[in-house]
Amino acid sequence: MGLGSVFLSEVLGTGVLLLLGAGVVANVLLAKSKGFDGGWLLINFGWGLGVFAGVYVAYKSGAHLNPAVTVGILTSGAAEYAPGVPVSAGSTIVYFAGEFLGAFLGAVLAWLAYKPHFDETPDEGLKLAVFSTGPAIRSYTWNLVCEVIGTFVLVFVILAFGKTPTQIGPLAAALLVVGIGASLGGPTGYAINPARDLGPRIAHALLPLSYKGTDGEAVGKKDSDWGYSWIPVVGPIVGGAIAGVVASLVF
Repeated sequence: MGLGSVFLSEVLGTGVLLLLGAGVVANVLLAKSKGFDGGWLLINFGWGLGVFAGVYVAYKSGAHLNPAVTVGILTSGAAEYAPGVPVSAGSTIVYFAGEFLGAFLGAVLAWLAYKPHFDETPDEGLKLAVFSTGPAIRSYTWNLVCEVIGTFVLVFVILAFGKTPTQIGPLAAALLVVGIGASLGGPTGYAINPARDLGPRIAHALLPLSYKGTDGEAVGKKDSDWGYSWIPVVGPIVGGAIAGVVASLVF
């Protein structure tokens, strides 16, 4: 399988993941949406079903959809990222590029789908929450620990799936993400995926999202929270790397 096909597969799969994932957050948080105030579990299931769809779309490349998964496979000592795709520096970069670009594009599509609702929502924090994660209690050390643990669970169990075929395919990954969100998502919003957070955060910074008052003037100041942005990148990479090493020792 060529790296061009790998790139396209990861762009499309991660794009679908973010379109549905950011979409469910927008549905729950943005003003006048029919799903407004649907709750945390709706968000959990929305993200899980986004994974379900994204994995099917990206089947050709092994459906990493997440640099932490790519890193976990790398540190597990695997010879291939997917059938016919050997582990190498070049293939690793292609996976990363596809994942980050797909996440950016998916977030932009979610914004287009909910554009009138973004316009009706004055709270800039709610708009940012559609695109990226943020902590319930800001403590960089403990926020990082939470992301490491959550991503470890994600990657370690995904690698276990590969050793113990369940015959339920992408549904297994979807339910895993729902479970992580329901149990470990409270402290940080469970990014557990550097592309899922950084790509959409860049989209948030670039898109015209300022709320306008009745006089047509911008109200409030858009803040993409770059001070926190390293947590959902570093934490998942560390968690994924540890998961790969541990999986290589126990599976």
